[in-house]
Parts: sequence; structure tokens; C-alpha cells
Amino acid sequence: MPIIRQESLFDLHDLYELEPTHRFDAVFSAIDINPILAVVSKKALYGAPVQLTYSAMIYSLVARILERIPTIKDLIKRLKHDFMFRLDCGFLLSDAIPSEASYSRMLSKIAESPVLEQV
Repeated sequence: MPIIRQESLFDLHDLYELEPTHRFDAVFSAIDINPILAVVSKKALYGAPVQLTYSAMIYSLVARILERIPTIKDLIKRLKHDFMFRLDCGFLLSDAIPSEASYSRMLSKIAESPVLEQV
């Protein structure tokens, strides 16, 4: 089987020299989260709270990787204390920060679905 080399989306050196806000904008604009949103959106009365902002949760997980935040618990702490990071991820100041359980439920829904093969 031949190996096809794919061009990189960003030059990593240039990407890390950008300010965090511009870096997040560049990465988030290249990601299509609609297939993931279709999987995690609330369809029943029970389970995760309705007021969760799933798109911001997905973006915050991507930002977690970019910022090298080791755990979900640390991500939640950063979201609570760093308002610019919170806004960059797509949360409003009036939005509640999701709990670890909310992130866990969302990640398990994504892992169970075939959406990862499409992304």
C-alpha cells in the first residue's frame, strides 16, 4: 500500500508564534464540528443539562490539546479562572462551566459513534 504524504494544515512554528486568540481562531476555523454536534446534541429530557454549550465544549477540548492542559479537571479550572481562555473557547461569561461528568458523557458519546471515522 503506497503512503500518501498529506500537507500540513499549519506551519507549527508560525502557529505557536501567534497570540493564543489568533491561534485558536486559526485552528477552530479549520475544524468542522457539525458531525460531532449531531452526535452529542441533546435528544431526550433526561441526562446532561440542556443549557450546555456543546460547541464550546468541543472547542475547549481542542484548546486543551493546544495548551497542553493534562486533565479535564485542569481544563475546568482554567475555564473558571481565565476569562479570555473561556471566551476564546466559545463560552459566554454568563454560561456555566460544564462539570467533569458532562465532559465525560460527551466524550463517551463521541467514542461510541462512528463519527470519528468521518472526522
